[in-house]
Amino acid sequence: MKKTYTYDNARVETFTFDNGANVKEAHLIVHVTNDTISFCMQLNAVSEAFGDIMQNQMKGFMPVFKRYFLSDAATQADHVCLTETEGDCCALSIVEQPPLDGTKIALWCYMMTGVKTKALESGLYAVEQGPYRHLWGGSAHNLAANSEYQTRLLFNEYIVQLAKEGCTLKDNCIRTWFFVNDIDLNYGGVVRARNQVFFAQGLTNDTHFIASTGIAGRQADPNVLSQMDSYAVAGIQPSQIRHLYAPSHLNRTSDYGVSFERGTCVDYDDRRHVFISGTASIDNKGQVVKPGDIVGQTLRMIENVEALLDEAECSFDDMGQIIVYLRDIADYTVVSGLMKDRFADMPLLIVHAPVCRPGWLIEMECMGVKKLKN
Repeated sequence: MKKTYTYDNARVETFTFDNGANVKEAHLIVHVTNDTISFCMQLNAVSEAFGDIMQNQMKGFMPVFKRYFLSDAATQADHVCLTETEGDCCALSIVEQPPLDGTKIALWCYMMTGVKTKALESGLYAVEQGPYRHLWGGSAHNLAANSEYQTRLLFNEYIVQLAKEGCTLKDNCIRTWFFVNDIDLNYGGVVRARNQVFFAQGLTNDTHFIASTGIAGRQADPNVLSQMDSYAVAGIQPSQIRHLYAPSHLNRTSDYGVSFERGTCVDYDDRRHVFISGTASIDNKGQVVKPGDIVGQTLRMIENVEALLDEAECSFDDMGQIIVYLRDIADYTVVSGLMKDRFADMPLLIVHAPVCRPGWLIEMECMGVKKLKN
């Protein structure tokens, strides 16, 4: 079920999944609707709208993961952290990826009912649900010498965190996000580190990789070149996890030297979770489709994601949110029109974030859930 709620200076787009079980799920994206007010006023508008939703329309839901999208993290991130100090016990991500509607801040939040959340000594956040513990991490970073070393250290620390929770990168990690400061310069280092760590951990083209988005994004400290968010599940069995390829539309990422899965779905007794990685306008030979054509690339990108969802026996109707990344801010008006025509009621956010290959003008990711009867 999708609904939109309007406030004085904010709009909240929501998706709710309720199959009659104890655990319900929801995504919401909070947009500011008045781009003439100060950042602090915009932050207040987001906080008030989110608070009202949680007390009324989403009463009983627990935040599981939050990500703030900022126009200038260096001057804004501290204000967000102060707002969140007394906030919810969930993983928090803050990244500079300016909303392209002209505002300074937006918020995506994933929520559940019937769960318990807590901060772990490992630094991750646990969401306990029956035999499972969903482990979320946000805004992990360090100040190593370059993007390769930073990414390698991020993975090494994450592997230790997972081990403390009885998990491994190979068997339990479902999804990662990497935000790369100056992606045209630093993405190569991220790729090298990820490839090396994955090989050492037994993640290969013959086994599997991990669904991921690697996209431009900055932290408040400009010396942070690679920032990571993560999601893993303790208690999951290999038979519950399936990776998505859509070979009619997409090639294996390893064909061009990177290591992530196009998408992953996870089956539980009553539902299927779907995680679609950052997906661009590419064909099954690894070539950019419609170079220089933002309309053509947007349509091919949507078609590619649709093929991945079809492989998971899902559709866009099952998706709880969509995040779109644009290289050129001048393409916003065209892309916004195309996306809103196709996804009128979907929680949707379009931000400025160059994609990892200069020929790609646009990329999108999404996350959703479908009812199962197992």
